[in-house]
Amino acid sequence: MNAVAPPLLTIAQARELVLNAIQPLATEVLPVADVRDRVLAEDLQAAGDVPPFPCSAMDGYAVLPGSADRRMTVVGESRAGTPATDPLREGQAIRISTGAAIPAGATAVIPQENVSVQDDEREIVTRAPVHEGDNVRHAGEDMRAGDTILRSGCVLGAPELGAAVAAGAGRLTVATRPRVQVLSTGDELKAPGEPLGPGEIHNSNGPMLVALAEHQGAICPRPARLPDDRSATEAGLASALETADVVIVSGGVSVGPHDHVKPALAELGVEQVFWRVALQPGKPTWFGRRGSTLVFGLPGNPVSAVVTFALFVRPALAALQARAPERLLESEAVLATAVPRNRDREQAVRVRLERQNGRLVATPNGPQGSHIVTSLLGADALALIAAGDGEVAAGATVTLEPLPH
Repeated sequence: MNAVAPPLLTIAQARELVLNAIQPLATEVLPVADVRDRVLAEDLQAAGDVPPFPCSAMDGYAVLPGSADRRMTVVGESRAGTPATDPLREGQAIRISTGAAIPAGATAVIPQENVSVQDDEREIVTRAPVHEGDNVRHAGEDMRAGDTILRSGCVLGAPELGAAVAAGAGRLTVATRPRVQVLSTGDELKAPGEPLGPGEIHNSNGPMLVALAEHQGAICPRPARLPDDRSATEAGLASALETADVVIVSGGVSVGPHDHVKPALAELGVEQVFWRVALQPGKPTWFGRRGSTLVFGLPGNPVSAVVTFALFVRPALAALQARAPERLLESEAVLATAVPRNRDREQAVRVRLERQNGRLVATPNGPQGSHIVTSLLGADALALIAAGDGEVAAGATVTLEPLPH
């Protein structure tokens, strides 16, 4: 007698169960040069003021305020890294480079294009008035000592690395990268580029899911294939469970005679947390855990795999790294065209976004079948369409979810 299938979960219920199962990974301290695209695990405070001293915003001359047509004697030079040693007095100017320290006594900088250089650069005549503070960068103008510059959970891109170094950091505490193993099931799958025989298809899910996981900070070996054989499936899953923090299985989680993944996982001690979500595409999504290792069983159709990765795996990888949630600039849009509802399941429609007459408009990105990989090309987001009868009319407001690339 077949077991009764569990009731369908909503997207929100399923995502909550995923997030409740997660303990963030450990942290590690690494040189700044080695943490690009990692997740910061501790707030970072500035060690000192930035800039640490008043400095020039222009190439020119450090002077005192005054009117145009003043003649001044050039008494020295302040270069970046080599400040002038003598203080400035009335009637004097000190040549200065951008970023160089403002000499003692000077309170402004006149750009070099606003002076006439005379007497073999021993004198200048100002061609414009100079006001207090002109072209001076003040100490602490960018950062003050003790200010929090970066928050835990941010991804360390180029601007963040620049800010960290400016704040005085040489090493940063970051989240450990999750280890992810991607497995695809099916005798019909062939490696990319291999010739196809009758009934065979290329394994597009493997490299696609690896790319998505790596973009979320994961470490991924090459994707592997599980044949439609119970013992081979169990062996492949056992190996993945020994080495990965997250195992992603594409296909084999439905109810067909060759869907061996769920019984194999049960035999290996993986506890089922849920199976089946009220989602189109993505209904047969499976999630379980063994100890701290997470296992996602995603549908085999490529669009379903991407959609369920976006809704469930991506938040899990973020939570493992205590990463701040990814958000769109706008969380809602209006539909450009009517979309038929699914009576029982919420739909994740791939859409293009553009602004029209001040509104963000979502247009379905071609045919929405779960096997139509091209519906992902050029798509900007997922538009969530609530279950129900009839259709959602053009102009109705829908919620948007980020679509990973």
